[in-house]
Amino acid sequence: MFIVVSYDIKEDNRRLKVFKTLKNFGQWVQFSVFECNLSKIDYLKMRARLEELIKPEEGDSIRFYFLCEIDIKKIERIGGTQPLPEEAIIL
Repeated sequence: MFIVVSYDIKEDNRRLKVFKTLKNFGQWVQFSVFECNLSKIDYLKMRARLEELIKPEEGDSIRFYFLCEIDIKKIERIGGTQPLPEEAIIL
């Protein structure tokens, strides 16, 4: 499954831990945004690790946007990070 993950973490140390966790699962594409191509099991592992790190009561939030193959082909980019390799995108 292809997932775009965005996050808003209020505290610097927590934000760094979230960043490092996401870097283990996907490609950093913009500040606080990752693209991840994961199996269901890896998604659940990633989500569980992230839930342990954040403090929603202090305003932290993480959003997961699931894209299907048709939507992935419609992604447009201008500048910035190169897209994931084509073979990694096909589900």
